[in-house]
Amino acid sequence: METEKLKASVINKIEACRNQLRELSLKIHSNPELGFQEVKAADWLTRYLKENGFSIERGIGQLPTAFKASYGNGKPLIAILAEYDALPKLGHACGHNIIATSAVGAGVASKLAIDRFGGSILVIGTPAEELYGGKIMMADRGAFNNLDIAMIVHPGTSDTATTEALACQTLDIEFFGKAAHAAAEPEQGINALEAMLQSFAAINSLRQHIRSTARIHGIITDGGEAANIVPAHSAGNFIVRAMDDAYLDELKEKVLNCFIGAATATGARLQYKWAETRYAPMRNNLALAQLFAQNMQSLGRSVSLSESGHAFGSTDMGNVSQIVPSIHPHVGIADKETLTHSPEFALAAASDRGIEGMLDAAKALAMTVVDLVANPETLARVREEFEKGK
Repeated sequence: METEKLKASVINKIEACRNQLRELSLKIHSNPELGFQEVKAADWLTRYLKENGFSIERGIGQLPTAFKASYGNGKPLIAILAEYDALPKLGHACGHNIIATSAVGAGVASKLAIDRFGGSILVIGTPAEELYGGKIMMADRGAFNNLDIAMIVHPGTSDTATTEALACQTLDIEFFGKAAHAAAEPEQGINALEAMLQSFAAINSLRQHIRSTARIHGIITDGGEAANIVPAHSAGNFIVRAMDDAYLDELKEKVLNCFIGAATATGARLQYKWAETRYAPMRNNLALAQLFAQNMQSLGRSVSLSESGHAFGSTDMGNVSQIVPSIHPHVGIADKETLTHSPEFALAAASDRGIEGMLDAAKALAMTVVDLVANPETLARVREEFEKGK
């Protein structure tokens, strides 16, 4: 069957690029760059893609370290997304070096499918996933509007074809009180720190009465200057998450009421600001996920369709999935007890197991591209599911 022969050719192409992809992955891993500072990684990735026949457009979405690499002419437009930012102090403890190199490896191998059946393959570099939600900015600026498909593979501790990701928004809080000597004249003060502590207590009480999939968490960023001064200012940063946008809006109001109540009780003045960027929940396209799962299984991996109901957190890929049929599967590179965003996972991202996971992810992505361009009915089924879910 022609499709199976083409998939075999795709696998052979990635194996032929094994050493180059390994070197690229380890180079990015050894040179971690924070969000919007990924100058080296973006340069290495685009240089590799250009050497392999892609046209390069840098700075898309008005983000200097974002890029779009294109091969082919016409529809469908299938995009494989790359992430390459690192975490503060932990480096690539989320394995974005693997995401980036699996994307470029899949892009290069997918040229074989584009040459045979037509269409276009794009590798889109998306900076600052960890700290700033770069894809949210890119989505708002139209970077994904004309795509037919978007795919990305994230390293993890198991092989799954879908991701449960929560809608999410950040809240910055400040309380303004009145300083006074905490021993001599405490009655003259208004305790801004006490307002923050009461807010935490109220949120802890609220947690008993919210959905099990929702999350509220926060930190105090300013709690006063000295123990003998009634704190005139306190500040905190909080994150509110929910499985869908409607419940996130409901939960945001309840959380804010915790701070309003504390301000009323203490007399401190409340000032707050919701972040402009809002993470959308992930819309998994199951027709697309099943294609990817079948291709991963053909490589000898045991792939589950879902994460057994465990919420992943939040990702800016959720915002992309609201615009275009998308998947965000995981490839296992470490044992289940290994925590992501940990030094142990950073080591896994540079291990032999990590490299094998990266290569399998690239193969499965490129094989899924073959499925999509070789059979218009398959693409139509993916699109139909997306339209019905709107």
